[in-house]
Amino acid sequence: MRHFGHISPTAREGLFFREPRTFTADSPARMLSVALGATLYSPATRPSLADDVLKQAARGVVSMVLCLEDSIDDAEVIGAESNLIRQFAELAARDAAAGPEGRTEGTAALDPHGTTDAAGADVPLLFVRVREPAQIVDLVRRLGDSVRMLSGFVLPKFTEDRGKPFLEALAEAESECGRRLFAMPVLESPELLHLETRGEILRGIARSVEKHRDRVLALRLGVTDFCSAYGLRRAPDMTAYDVHIVASVIADVVNVLGRADGTGFTITGPVWEYFRRQERMFKPQLRRSPFLEGRAEELRTALIEHDLDGLLREIELDRANGLLGKTCIHPSHVAPVHALSVVSHEEYTDAQDILSPERGGGGVLRSAYTNKMNEVKPHRAWAERTLQRAEVFGVAREDVGFVDLLAAGLAN
Repeated sequence: MRHFGHISPTAREGLFFREPRTFTADSPARMLSVALGATLYSPATRPSLADDVLKQAARGVVSMVLCLEDSIDDAEVIGAESNLIRQFAELAARDAAAGPEGRTEGTAALDPHGTTDAAGADVPLLFVRVREPAQIVDLVRRLGDSVRMLSGFVLPKFTEDRGKPFLEALAEAESECGRRLFAMPVLESPELLHLETRGEILRGIARSVEKHRDRVLALRLGVTDFCSAYGLRRAPDMTAYDVHIVASVIADVVNVLGRADGTGFTITGPVWEYFRRQERMFKPQLRRSPFLEGRAEELRTALIEHDLDGLLREIELDRANGLLGKTCIHPSHVAPVHALSVVSHEEYTDAQDILSPERGGGGVLRSAYTNKMNEVKPHRAWAERTLQRAEVFGVAREDVGFVDLLAAGLAN
């Protein structure tokens, strides 16, 4: 699979100075943690879950969480587990039937008109959000051979004490099925929010995930739960960073767990709760061309009017505050997250200059775009992270911007 693999090779060539690289569920964890992108959540109760997964893959989704926790009623858990087993078997059967010849490398299959065929789409990285540690081993056993479609588990309300049995269960499940399974702990407990307990909770989480570093793919932030503890809910024109009590937690999580000195983890951006079905409005004009042909301002206005202006600002603030990727609860959020994850030509040029071997001794240089100072030693960690992002999301051509990338992402 690859980001923007759902659009035609010709369209990708027109958009990218350096195209996104392909990756698989067996790629190195460092690459996968960056490549998660917009992780789309779906309740595990959906009767057409296998179809839904493939349909979203054909639209550019590369990671999904199938949820057995907060998104379903307590009384639905047993039925949802059974449904999950059936749907994984269906996905495994379809994947086996398609085989390597059933899709082009790193892309969904394309029909003669250049649109995406869901039947030929690569299955995304699939994670299951569980409620209890015992579900991990039980589900892996019940999945049987179709466990090969599973990338790991999302662990709710993670702290050192609550997380330990989850991580032990994951290790047992790995041993039983003989394949690598990742953990994505969700940091959302009230103890993490409360000032008097935050420091110790964060230190405990750090100890716990460090012991299982090879299994922890990313840490996810449960901002909705943070707001719930104080009876808060941000409006569609506000970002998580406008809610100061939430912003302070994000800052402390990044401070302790997101350091660029080799001890940190990928921390993903919080969920955006608002959506409208804006795709119908965009698609008639976008299908005429993978590019906007001068309609950039029209699309920008449409995004603002359809409650996505707040989402776009929050994605930018996520990046500025050290977060990468985002939890998504609606397909309309995926394309904006991915479009804003592409490295600009200017960012790429700066990063390359900073990491140039002849600059190993440090120093200061004017950027190639002649609009900023690049200081080699202080900017090195930023440059390294930028090139990691460029590897999986690609580098835009010099004249290609966010609106072009978003239009291409929605065109199918």
